[in-house]
Amino acid sequence: MNEEPRPADLADDPTERSVWRPVHRLLSGMDDEIARVYAENGMADLKPNWVLEIIRLHVRGPMTIAELARSVDRTHSALSQKVAAMRAAGWLDTEPGHDGRSKRVTLTPKAERVAPLLAAEWRVTEAVVAEIEDELPYPLTRVAADMAALLARKSFHDRITEKLAADGTWPAARG
Repeated sequence: MNEEPRPADLADDPTERSVWRPVHRLLSGMDDEIARVYAENGMADLKPNWVLEIIRLHVRGPMTIAELARSVDRTHSALSQKVAAMRAAGWLDTEPGHDGRSKRVTLTPKAERVAPLLAAEWRVTEAVVAEIEDELPYPLTRVAADMAALLARKSFHDRITEKLAADGTWPAARG
């Protein structure tokens, strides 16, 4: 028989408090709304986080995975996995690159057909986000820039490891 957690149990669960959870929920909810726009327009199998690569390839032409990764500021490994998923869904094709070790990425006809629509949606979405930011007392882009500046002075890694060392429970902190 499963019992409901007691308040003392909840106090011991650090995941009950999260500064990031509202941000993740906000972004996830916005992505869900974009996906809904796609679904309403016959693109239910298109994930919002694939659109950058589709537009980039549409505008700039075929690229190797490494070139595309650099273009969208992602690691080769992360983009390789994404390309595989997009290929499986019918949005991208790959072929051997010029040196045999690389893969050249191209849009499928399906992606080519909708790329101009996706570019229009991208522009409109950016305009809507700008309108929302204009209504906020402190825009998210400012928060991101301010956080990046703080982390440039002292990295997230260094901040975490210092706190872990002070806490004393982390193995490296005891050594």
